[in-house]
Amino acid sequence: MKKISILTLSITALLLSSFSGCDTETIEPEADLVSVDENLGLVYMREEEKLARDVYITMYEMYDNKIFNNISKAEQMHMDKVLTLLEKYNIEDPSFEGIGEFSNETLQQLYNDLIELGSKSEIDALLVGVTIEDVDIFDLDEFTVETTDPDIIAVYDALNCGSRNHMRAFNAQLDSLGVTYTPQFITQEQFDAIIAGDHERCGQN
Repeated sequence: MKKISILTLSITALLLSSFSGCDTETIEPEADLVSVDENLGLVYMREEEKLARDVYITMYEMYDNKIFNNISKAEQMHMDKVLTLLEKYNIEDPSFEGIGEFSNETLQQLYNDLIELGSKSEIDALLVGVTIEDVDIFDLDEFTVETTDPDIIAVYDALNCGSRNHMRAFNAQLDSLGVTYTPQFITQEQFDAIIAGDHERCGQN
């Protein structure tokens, strides 16, 4: 199978730089409803989910591959779930309405770079997709351990579940094309367990 190399390293470097950007601003919690870490996590995940949605919308316009259309709609639902918590805790929504527009400068640059990478070919776009889900799961795992709030945990768990499904979907298409993805953020063991698992209903009865 074809191994990803330069593209994945490029994406990894871009996404790793986003972590340092996440920690540059300290956001004070409103009315002590949430901790600083919880506030930061919610604000960051609101725009990270938007980044995923916007990238997939743009990739769908380029390649007319339904996977991008379907997952972009799921990412909108993820954005809505986080927005519900922002409103509950009276935290200002950081996201802009326009596609590809972000208040977080690091995420703005990351979006621009991911679009450039994904524009090279449909395989590159799928690699961008699975890598976004890779870092999304990693971030959600990190933010989940920083909170004891049951509502925040429930939303993060739902988003994480959705991201696992998205990872399976992107990886399945890559696998059908003879391309092997190696996880860059979560462990190989965690990745293998996700890929081996069945599609999850993510809280649905």
